[in-house]
Amino acid sequence: MNLFIKRQNEPENKKASKLKDAILVVIVTLIIAFFMYYFTFTSVGYGNWLFVVMNIVLFSLFFLLTPFRKKLNRLPNSVYIAFIVALFAEMYGLPLTMYFFMGFFGYNKIFSLEFLFTRVMGQDLFYNVYHYYVFPASKFVIGFGMLLVIFGWYQIFKAKGVLVKTGLYRYIRHPQYLGFLLITAGLNIQWLTIITTALWPALAFLYYRLAKMEEKEAEAKYGEEFRTYKRTVPMFIPRLKRKN
Repeated sequence: MNLFIKRQNEPENKKASKLKDAILVVIVTLIIAFFMYYFTFTSVGYGNWLFVVMNIVLFSLFFLLTPFRKKLNRLPNSVYIAFIVALFAEMYGLPLTMYFFMGFFGYNKIFSLEFLFTRVMGQDLFYNVYHYYVFPASKFVIGFGMLLVIFGWYQIFKAKGVLVKTGLYRYIRHPQYLGFLLITAGLNIQWLTIITTALWPALAFLYYRLAKMEEKEAEAKYGEEFRTYKRTVPMFIPRLKRKN
């Protein structure tokens, strides 16, 4: 009798779980959207080290959603932190990129590499394009990356060691690592410096290598189930049409 009641309640429990997840997605998405709209600035002036620290702490919180204590994760996560520190130290602290172009080329007001376009487009056109198109696009990329990191972690946390093949993992095998790459790419779009330009390709390579190493572990743990999943689901870029 208890087994019959349990089976009867399973569809209702699944519906309740899906509804709970849907509500969570909406709430977290609204929070991220609110943050990206109201609390991201690029024109607060230099020497604002409090703002540097605040942003470093904020963007560093996301790596807590990955197994940082695992030896495999330490190098890419450390480079991610180095990227965040270098970016915000220049954005609000010490403008090394601007000093470089002033010292070697005599260019004024090259606050980040994007500002080189002012030499071609003129300041007015560049500022309009940057303000109305580039800056909003960077916020979207950063926000989307944040959501991938958060919900990629949430699905792994809920799975309790079971191979996750649904939700985000139905479309790509490593949504969290793609999320970190999108966050840093969006920050580069927003404020591209010499140091972060050099760091981003290294970060992409390290997360790719980490993903390959973790897949070897997953294949050893889950066997044919993971090999089948790997054949049908891409690593980072979702397919328009899924393989059968």
